Amino acid sequence: MPELPEVEVTRLGIAPFLVGQVVTAVVVRHPRLRWPIPQGLARVLPGQAITAVRRRAKYLLLDMPAGTLVLHLGMSGSLRVLTGSTPPGTHDHFDLCCTGGVLRLNDPRRFGAVLWQPAGGALSSQPGLLERLGQEPLDPAFSGALLWQRTRGRSQAIKQVLLNGQIVVGVGNIYASESLFRAGIHPRRAAGRIGAARYERLAQSIREVLQEAIAQGGSTLRDFVDSSGSPGYFQQAHQVYGRTGAPCVRCGTPIRQITQGQRSTWFCPHCQR
Repeated sequence: MPELPEVEVTRLGIAPFLVGQVVTAVVVRHPRLRWPIPQGLARVLPGQAITAVRRRAKYLLLDMPAGTLVLHLGMSGSLRVLTGSTPPGTHDHFDLCCTGGVLRLNDPRRFGAVLWQPAGGALSSQPGLLERLGQEPLDPAFSGALLWQRTRGRSQAIKQVLLNGQIVVGVGNIYASESLFRAGIHPRRAAGRIGAARYERLAQSIREVLQEAIAQGGSTLRDFVDSSGSPGYFQQAHQVYGRTGAPCVRCGTPIRQITQGQRSTWFCPHCQR
């Protein structure tokens, strides 16, 4: 599933093409994604100029005078910038046609989303969705102190706290495992039993891991590609994720794999306490 780095890489790729462009048409080939694509986009969006392309957690926000188009890549989605003459493929479900070309959503598993938030109004079909999200990990306001304060009294495992998006957003399965390894924190440790100093190390590790992943185009484990169709390369730098039985890069102890909340977690039983 595309996580924050992959979504940010996508944003960086599509923003130069989209900002300043005027929407000319909307093509919906399959309206039923994670949530139904709102009816009426083909009436509302043409003639709208795209003023900004932002990211909130794993959502991409395309701002226009009339409102904001909200896109999510789901489990296997990708956005490509194409010429208008490029024929659609089997899993190409949505096109945003602009004066300079087409932004096309490809989503084989159809867990992605296309939503609309009118200016001053609520998000279509999912009101409050963006407002419920936690702190952005690359924002200056994110810190170890914030993690420490918001985990007091929590017995839930720290790995699960990082994934649920209530305190910090966008740190999915790959980057939670990698960040906890760098910080030396066991993924099963209760969030409320981690001290302030260790949370400072964790916050720094999260920032470093995400920034390095963005610089390397994200992680391509199955089918993620950026807006030009290129894969990411951060998977080559994974230190624990997917390395079951391989020696720890620090101490040589075999990396272990466990299941938490129906998701796999990788860690070093010697380095992470």
